[in-house]
Amino acid sequence: MPSSEDARIRFATPADVPNILGLIRELAEYERLLDQVVADEAALQRALFGERPFVEALVSIVGDETVGFALFFHNFSTFLGKPGMYLEDLYVRPAFRGQGLGKALLTEVGRIAVNRNCGRMEWSVLDWNEPSIRFYESLGAKPLSDWTTYRLTGDALQSLGRSEP
Repeated sequence: MPSSEDARIRFATPADVPNILGLIRELAEYERLLDQVVADEAALQRALFGERPFVEALVSIVGDETVGFALFFHNFSTFLGKPGMYLEDLYVRPAFRGQGLGKALLTEVGRIAVNRNCGRMEWSVLDWNEPSIRFYESLGAKPLSDWTTYRLTGDALQSLGRSEP
């Protein structure tokens, strides 16, 4: 098997969409959330490369195989008055873990955030995912214990979006 020294990281291109979607499904299976994946190639293509892209992605390539990805987008901190970077997903195939590929992807997202003058970089991790928690903390990341994440989806989001103020 090629080593991580043979790996390269680059921005995703439209040709990478099928591989990224496959990695998203692998990640969802690992997180026990595969039943929630409804994205398809067309939706991912629009989100990454459409008229108004909403997200960006990096891919990690070893040989000619896409073995990992990082998907991220900008948010904004009103307190800092600066953009931030939100890392939606970071995933490396199990056979390639422990070789520094996840750290390389995260480092590249961090480099992009610094180059774009972002004031912070954030992401979420499932509370049972101890390997990822240890990895992030080894890099100096700190969990935010004073914030609770809320989410509106499906009918609740549709109802809110259609209601009168």
